[in-house]
Amino acid sequence: MRQSQTKAEPDIDDLIQRLDRSRLPRHIAVIMDGNRRWALQRGLPVLEGHRAGAEATRRVVEICGDIGVPILTLYAFSTENWKRPKPEVDGLVALIEETLRQERAELHANGVRVRHIGSRHGLPQSLMAEMEETETLTQNNTRLLLNVAINYGGRDELIRAVRSLAKKVADGTIQPEEITEAMLASHLDTAGIADPDLLIRTGNEYRISNFLLWQIAYAEIHISPVLWPDFTKRDFLLAVLDYQRRERRFGGRVDESS
Repeated sequence: MRQSQTKAEPDIDDLIQRLDRSRLPRHIAVIMDGNRRWALQRGLPVLEGHRAGAEATRRVVEICGDIGVPILTLYAFSTENWKRPKPEVDGLVALIEETLRQERAELHANGVRVRHIGSRHGLPQSLMAEMEETETLTQNNTRLLLNVAINYGGRDELIRAVRSLAKKVADGTIQPEEITEAMLASHLDTAGIADPDLLIRTGNEYRISNFLLWQIAYAEIHISPVLWPDFTKRDFLLAVLDYQRRERRFGGRVDESS
């Protein structure tokens, strides 16, 4: 289990003071890993890990709003998660529905706009109804855009985008040589928003797990050893400060004379 914070460690207010507000990431994406391990380590049902993870999600959404990060994308349920045992899948879907139902009024009051990314094909109607109600209620909010990736896979997203472009080519709407990076990006689930500047993965795993494959081409990656249910606002701020210490080159060279 995680050790408690010591007096020598900076508190949340101190970490917030250290932030360079002019260099906050415009978009932070999070692979929320470790719910199952957290539960198993405690001899609890796996669903209890997911329930504890929902509390960590609340904390991260709150701190994003507090410090002014404009876009947050959370990997809630991947296209591969359907392969998990049916009781776990059913319980996780029910938990997502419950969370949307319970949290949307507060999210709306706090200026959070919620948007689903991922394929809607095959999702339970009850889940889509909760998501659509949340999207409709919060659609005009501007404090924070919260993308919730459900039934999402980076490869699936790219295939859907390519199929859409291929149909336009077949219809004669566009020519193949007219397809650009910007055009492809406009057919992705994240069309119209900035790519992630920072990708956080919890649970000490070093994989991107089919998440935002196109969009994270130049994202800085922060790996946290903390399992998602234990991930705190302090852990999040440490990730942002780690990002701010890095020199972003986007494939170019830095002038060594400067």
